[in-house]
Amino acid sequence: MRLDKFLRISGIIKRRTVAKDVALAGRIEIDGRPAKASSEVRPGQQVTLNLGRKTATYEILRVPEGAVRKEERDDLVRLTLERIDPDW
Repeated sequence: MRLDKFLRISGIIKRRTVAKDVALAGRIEIDGRPAKASSEVRPGQQVTLNLGRKTATYEILRVPEGAVRKEERDDLVRLTLERIDPDW
């Protein structure tokens, strides 16, 4: 599944176009490497988002085949690290 679509389905980013823009700005990494919106994601990968003041790293637990209900979103990713810069 594409990175931008996965971020939308998992609820990490609310809109797919926003996920695409963040990736184009170079603020998303997969396993420590810069990622494009079209990058494929797989279970076990680490996705790091730098959203200005907040930096968060998620581990992909499962990649769904299609649509996911809101109640099932927590089964897709696990937050492994979150850092908020107080001086930003």
